[in-house]
Amino acid sequence: MASEDLTAPLGLGKRRFVRLPFGLIGTGLLSVVVTTGIVWMMVVDDPLGGEPIAVVPLENSIEGLSQRDIEVVEIRPSLDGEELGPNLRPDEASNRLGPRYELQKPAGQSEITRVDLVNPDPRVIERSGQGYLPTVSNEGLRPLDVYARPVATEFHSIPKIAIIVGGMGLSQTGTENALASLPSDVTLALAPYGANLDRWMQQAREKGHELLLQMPMEPFDFPDNDPGPHTLLISLQEREMVDRFQWLLTRVTNYVGIINQMGARFMSTRPSMQFLFEKLTDRGLMFVDDGTSSRSVAGEVAAETKTPFSGVDVVLDGVPREDEINAKLLQLEGVARARGVAVASSSALPVTIRQLEIWSRDLEERGLQLVPVSATIDR
Repeated sequence: MASEDLTAPLGLGKRRFVRLPFGLIGTGLLSVVVTTGIVWMMVVDDPLGGEPIAVVPLENSIEGLSQRDIEVVEIRPSLDGEELGPNLRPDEASNRLGPRYELQKPAGQSEITRVDLVNPDPRVIERSGQGYLPTVSNEGLRPLDVYARPVATEFHSIPKIAIIVGGMGLSQTGTENALASLPSDVTLALAPYGANLDRWMQQAREKGHELLLQMPMEPFDFPDNDPGPHTLLISLQEREMVDRFQWLLTRVTNYVGIINQMGARFMSTRPSMQFLFEKLTDRGLMFVDDGTSSRSVAGEVAAETKTPFSGVDVVLDGVPREDEINAKLLQLEGVARARGVAVASSSALPVTIRQLEIWSRDLEERGLQLVPVSATIDR
């Protein structure tokens, strides 16, 4: 050993290492950590102390209850009197433009009969040389009040969707298919140039559908694109505008309002829309913007004239293919969940009716409610 040290080069003597029991130290540290954890759980009742926890018993089903019978509510501090904010104050009837369902039954009548559904209500019609015109009664009763489909359950937190299917009456096969396949909460829009409109109106009302009347209006490419001989044009004189307007209104009865057919130019012209909305308000009808024109001033003018109004958010079958329609329905659900209410429009094409029928089967289980379009006025 000594000789090796003497013969080794200077500065390169043999290194000595001290072996430490690392395995024993690691085991000791692990034991301390585990023991501390066990003691903590034994001493402290809640190992997740400070974390909010709710325990809810889960069951597969509750007899007699559906998805829309359960509402999510927000807990707010109790306030009294004038301290109530606008969202907490009871709705005042004077500020609401939607239908008043309590006025649908005639005085002294306990329930609405089939005759009431399919025949025009004498309280809200007037005779003219062109046929029956909707009107507001002396008591202030509107066709919107009488013919609106009541909403079965009104929970504010459940997203609501209204679907409007147009072109009813143009095709017998398409109209029959829609009446046979669609839920009664789907709103149907009758075409003024359709055949047998009274027959389709009666069948739709018997099945519980709410009705609109489509009103042809001037597009930008008129007359190359002509909606029909009674189209409302911005160039019409007042008398001729009224004559065409009244002719269209007398094509059928028992509807809650009108929805435009084409009309991008007409609906972008404020004076024409103001004139139309004043006439609609006088007749006790609502207006629905079909959502096809980005230049429409309908919403602004409706607010000025206090005309009951609703606007379409999604057009379902601009591209009439199954995958495109399904994508639009998914978009519609997203709008409803974000805003609380969403409105869609479509035609009565077979592919559209089929996809709507499939989509609506489990709508309630997905936490959504289908409503008639009149229920979206005061949104």
